[in-house]
Amino acid sequence: MNTEKHRLGIDFGRVIQGAALPDGGGDTAFLAGGDAEAMRTPPSDGAFEALTRLVPYFGGRAWVISKCGPRVQQRTRQWLDYHDFYRRTGVPRENVRFCRKRADKAGHCAELRITHMVDDRLEVHEALRGLVPYLFLFGVQSGPIPPWVHHTPSWPAAEAAVVATSAPVIPQTRPGV
Repeated sequence: MNTEKHRLGIDFGRVIQGAALPDGGGDTAFLAGGDAEAMRTPPSDGAFEALTRLVPYFGGRAWVISKCGPRVQQRTRQWLDYHDFYRRTGVPRENVRFCRKRADKAGHCAELRITHMVDDRLEVHEALRGLVPYLFLFGVQSGPIPPWVHHTPSWPAAEAAVVATSAPVIPQTRPGV
C-alpha cells in the first residue's frame, strides 16, 4: 500500500469529544448544556494523543466529518478552537466538514477520497461500505458488530488498527538469499 494516498476521516461527537461511557451512555453537557459547560467537556480519552501521531502519519490528510445542525456546528467549531485542536493535532482548520444526515458523510468521503474512517455509528459505516476501504467502529457498542468493520473500543485500539491497515508491507527475505 502507498500511504501517500491514504486519507483519514474522523467523526466528532462520541469520537473526538464525548466518547460513550463504559456503560454505553454519553455525556450530554456538550449538546444540552450552556456554552461554557459545553466548552469544558473534555476530549475523548486519548483522542488528541492518537491524532497527534496519526495526522502526520497521513501527511496531514485528515478531516473531521460530523453530522449536526447549525447550532451544534457552531458549538463544535467553538469547542475545537477552545481546546486548541488544530495546533495540538495537526488537523488543518479548513479540514472540518458538516452534513445534516449521517448517510451524507458518504458524499464527503467520496469527494475527499477518504480511505480510513473512524465513526461511532454503524449506520454511518453502512453508508460508507464499499466506498471507504477501512472502517473503524469506535467506542462502546451494543449489539453484534459485523465482520466488515473493525471495532475499536478506545483511541489506543483505533490508532493501532488504523496504522495496521495502512502500514506499507515490508518484504520478508530469507537469510542468505
